[in-house]
Amino acid sequence: MVFTVLLGIAQLGETPTVSATAMLFVHEAIGGVLFGGLIGYLVYRMIKSIEQHQITVMLTLALVIGGSAMATEIHVSAPIAMVVAGLIIGNVGRNLAMNEMTRRYLDGFWELLDDMLNALLFALIGMELLLLPFNWLHMAAAGVLAVAILLSRLLTVAPAILLLRRWRTVPAGTIRILTWGGLRGGVSVALALALPLGPERDLLLSITYIVVLSSILLQGLTIGKLVKHATRNEPKAATESAH
Repeated sequence: MVFTVLLGIAQLGETPTVSATAMLFVHEAIGGVLFGGLIGYLVYRMIKSIEQHQITVMLTLALVIGGSAMATEIHVSAPIAMVVAGLIIGNVGRNLAMNEMTRRYLDGFWELLDDMLNALLFALIGMELLLLPFNWLHMAAAGVLAVAILLSRLLTVAPAILLLRRWRTVPAGTIRILTWGGLRGGVSVALALALPLGPERDLLLSITYIVVLSSILLQGLTIGKLVKHATRNEPKAATESAH
């Protein structure tokens, strides 16, 4: 939601007032939530009335394509609307309107489409990077931002986990795993590509790609070892707490 508001401010081309920012937030973000809930519920009712998995898959595809186009036309946040609609279909619709065969076909279709679109997204930004200015200052800025992202995630995750430990047992190493497992991916790249054209967009696009790439290579390739290390030490920690 914050990105949607900031993008709307950037597209205005002028410094907005507090009231204008609030109205933009209500229109883009809250409007996206309401619109996504409406179309998600309508598609859920359609899916509930049929039993053919082919039609269900086509309805979810129409929801994404048509819903995004409609959201853009009425100037509400298409990403937020699709997230809300997806939550309705993926939870309520999945549990109450689909049989096992439909779930299997739907999962397979969207997993394949997700992989294809992610590959296409990284290919497009890779080709665009050939035309963008790139130097070692970008690498340094991306490194600083990557560290800042990890610290911000730690400051977000740690208090919640420490508070949760008052009521239930939390496995050892949960904070480290959740902090290090916060990978950047296609969503970050897509948001950067959505920025309006200009020199600032080129800079942010280059830095975003570096941060995403370093996140995948560094965090993605080492998260397994971190989880194994935390799991290996968990029985020892449990024994010490029992004594």
